[in-house]
Amino acid sequence: MDLQQISDRLEIEDVLIRYTRAIDTGDWDRLDTVFTPDAAIDYTQSGGVEGTFPEVKAWLAEMLPLFPRRMHLLGQVEIAWEGDDAARVAAYFDNPMVMATPDGELIVEIGGVYHHDLVRTPDGWRSRRLVEELVWKRGL
Repeated sequence: MDLQQISDRLEIEDVLIRYTRAIDTGDWDRLDTVFTPDAAIDYTQSGGVEGTFPEVKAWLAEMLPLFPRRMHLLGQVEIAWEGDDAARVAAYFDNPMVMATPDGELIVEIGGVYHHDLVRTPDGWRSRRLVEELVWKRGL
């Protein structure tokens, strides 16, 4: 790995962290620093939607407040370089979420792999495609 790839790896990992922090905190506009405006996003394996970034961003803002507490854990980030300005990224995730119920709280949890296609833009690395691969779920 050369110095540019080390720098790119750190920037790409920062994109992944910005994504999970935006989701966990409900800072939906922070997602603008994660995705290209024309990005395609697919959450269908976990029961969500598939669409363009603006469509999915609106859906997230509407649906995720049903889970007032959310927390991601990322691991095993694999980057496959496709030239100097593109990369395919797979990152394991564990995502427990708390939902209020009439009897108290219910913890639901999903685990899987985020598959991102990233490109270098004038504003830094951005995801132009995200597919959430569901590997397991609990509490649903």
